Amino acid sequence: MSDPHAYFATHLRETDPEVYGAIAGELARQQDQIELIASENLVSLASLDALGSVMVNKTVEGYPGRRYYGGAEFADTLEQLAIDRATELFGCAFANVQPHSGSQANLGVFLALVTPGDTILSMGLASGGHLSHGAKVNLTGKWFNVVNYGTSAEDGRIDMADVMRLAREHRPKLIICGGSAYPRAIDFAAFRQVADAVGAWLLADMAHFAGLVAGGQHPHPFPHAHVATATTYKNLRGVRGGVTLWNDEALTAKLNSGVFPGVQGSVILNAVAAKAVCLGEALKPEFKDYAARVLANARALAAALQARGIELVAGGTDTPLMLVDLRGLGLTGNVASDALERAGLTCNKNGVPGDPEPPQVTSGLRFGMSAGTARGFETEEFTVIGGLIADVLEGLAKAGAGDNGAVEARVREETRALCRRFPIYPGLMD
Repeated sequence: MSDPHAYFATHLRETDPEVYGAIAGELARQQDQIELIASENLVSLASLDALGSVMVNKTVEGYPGRRYYGGAEFADTLEQLAIDRATELFGCAFANVQPHSGSQANLGVFLALVTPGDTILSMGLASGGHLSHGAKVNLTGKWFNVVNYGTSAEDGRIDMADVMRLAREHRPKLIICGGSAYPRAIDFAAFRQVADAVGAWLLADMAHFAGLVAGGQHPHPFPHAHVATATTYKNLRGVRGGVTLWNDEALTAKLNSGVFPGVQGSVILNAVAAKAVCLGEALKPEFKDYAARVLANARALAAALQARGIELVAGGTDTPLMLVDLRGLGLTGNVASDALERAGLTCNKNGVPGDPEPPQVTSGLRFGMSAGTARGFETEEFTVIGGLIADVLEGLAKAGAGDNGAVEARVREETRALCRRFPIYPGLMD
């Protein structure tokens, strides 16, 4: 039998150097690269502490005070704390903090409010929507009759008159607003008017701007939405996971059972503990400053790119993300994102409205400001970053089939120098 003392007392560095090495490598990558992926952020050390805590050992099913397993005293304390903080932060009456992701939060809403075969109206994936809103390759697209609205060819924004037309024509049971690559603010009141006109539920998916809602920098989904979902990472600066929020007590049993036992089993309690941490951080006055800086930084980067002649979908941003259309440069998203990563600028390729390229290639790039803002970058730094992005893209466009290595190497040194002015997690794995 192995030594129990060693099992409980030996750290990862000693027991599994391969795993430790991969984690250490990822830490070094995050320290020395500028993270511009809109779905990512940098959590606090307190969040890391909670996520790596002994709560990982505890299994519970059900909700606080109504568990199927014993020994749940502190599990109940933690989950109720996360619920209370979520409702206070978003000014709503009820919250479910168990969803493992935003996608599962959405699926729980589907299970609660609609029946397979019902009609759903949501933003199309090609216009900035999300897989979990009824994309054909997703379970939601296979089980429901999904109708998509898009964006205007003139300005890249949602055309609410067209949304109303589609709703009246197709009579959806559920309307979804929000997406993963739509950079402009959502008019929740206008969406509620559409939902009321056809007797539909309105789901607001605020995964990509929940931190701005919490910080008063984006319109609030309540009181207009019947239910809202969000992720706790991205600009809430927390660990990966989702939350569901609502005000109508009559929906409580349905929405809770949609999550458990509907689409999930046991609660990931260490994640709930870390969610409670990030929600508590977001309730502090300084979080409003963070949210304001995220939006200011997004607009600074947008202006810097546009000053270099780079086209932005919808002409700019009201959120922590923006979408670059590369067609004017003759570039594709996969080639451009690889070049930027070599230069120390991590982003993701992304489709643009009317994209002629397949999803593995794309004609666009998506940039997000949440992580850079968390490490301390201000508008001055994002203006510099915009210039560095433009240098790489312009060099790549001029090089054609040639070599852009010199530009990428020079930018890589500049990005590394910038990162070292704003260190993260000092001494974490020393």
